[in-house]
Amino acid sequence: MRRTSTRYARPHRPVPVRLFNSALGLAGRLGARVSLDPASLMNAAEDATGLLDFGEPSFREPLERLVSSIESEAKLHALGRLITRTRFVSALSTRARIEEQYRRHPEIEDESVSRPIVIAGLQRTGTTLLHRLLASDRRIRSLASWEALAPAPLGLGSIDGSADPRRARADQSEKALSYLAPDFFAVHPVEADAPEEDVLLLDLSFRSTVPEATLHVPTFARWLESADQTPAYKTLVRAMKLLSHQRRAGRWVLKTPHHLEWLDVLLSVLPDALIVWTHREPRETVPSFCSMVAHDRGVFSDAVDPREVGRHWSRKIARMVERGMVSRDAAGERYFVDVRYEDLVADPLGQMKRIYAKAEMPYERETEDGMKDLLKKQRQNRHGVHVYRAEDFGLTSEGLDRDLAAYRARFLK
Repeated sequence: MRRTSTRYARPHRPVPVRLFNSALGLAGRLGARVSLDPASLMNAAEDATGLLDFGEPSFREPLERLVSSIESEAKLHALGRLITRTRFVSALSTRARIEEQYRRHPEIEDESVSRPIVIAGLQRTGTTLLHRLLASDRRIRSLASWEALAPAPLGLGSIDGSADPRRARADQSEKALSYLAPDFFAVHPVEADAPEEDVLLLDLSFRSTVPEATLHVPTFARWLESADQTPAYKTLVRAMKLLSHQRRAGRWVLKTPHHLEWLDVLLSVLPDALIVWTHREPRETVPSFCSMVAHDRGVFSDAVDPREVGRHWSRKIARMVERGMVSRDAAGERYFVDVRYEDLVADPLGQMKRIYAKAEMPYERETEDGMKDLLKKQRQNRHGVHVYRAEDFGLTSEGLDRDLAAYRARFLK
């Protein structure tokens, strides 16, 4: 069975990609470099959509700061630069399409996103399994990967998603990622029709942790920690309403570790949310996530420093749990239910019953049957074995215990 590489400083690079990077890199040195200038990005989005309204302007400052950080710190190779431009133009195009749908269908504003279930545990704590189990319930609305990539219809016609070209685009994106970074799928499978993290909707405001998980952008990451997250969460809700209008269901389930850092903002925008906080020993989770980041960054750059990844994300994760605990104490226990990774693995259906009880949702026979079917399909290591070592990232058990002592004492003892 395939085992993931630990040669993070030398990312997997197919020969055609190496040749492409060489050719495009030469063109860049001759003055034909792919532009990441925000004005150029917005012009490209206008050309792609025929639309001029990108919504409220709070996205402009983070976009400018992110581009500045990329230019000075990220060391993108040529293809990484092209992918980054494509992603940014896509995000801006999506913003414009969302605004156009609201203009054409003002009734979207009346859609309900009340009482969402929000999975907000740290990375690698069983959140993906938990997310997919909840999403298997027909009464629960999740964000499919193809919707996360394009929550608004690509054209200005039907809003109901019939014969939707977004699915084909998502399939292409899945195949491209598998080609560029086959090891990544062993760490975190990305499947077009499977539930996906809503951090991709927060990223439409250029105020998410996606950039620092995929690129070396420490200046932007530091700025983001002091930036107001309210615009991103309001955009998230607008996208959720639009998606509900296209494909209705009952309660939403959301999932991303990003929420843990900003539970105060999330609860101010979604005040009736139920937070499911998953827990697992950080000695296991932090090195595992650092490996995931290193594989992801290797898609965009030939300059991946695993020890820098370890320094950045060990500090970041400590901040996330510290802020999460402060927000939890301020909000009150009624908003929270805890799930330990070991308990989820040992008795997934038992943990589901606990969550349903807290959410005040009936746990039906059909619900359990759907979850059992999902568990049969979720075979571990089906994309390969994820191999990682804490020392590759400069991490030690003693350091992680020290940095996360308060969290471990509260939730893992």
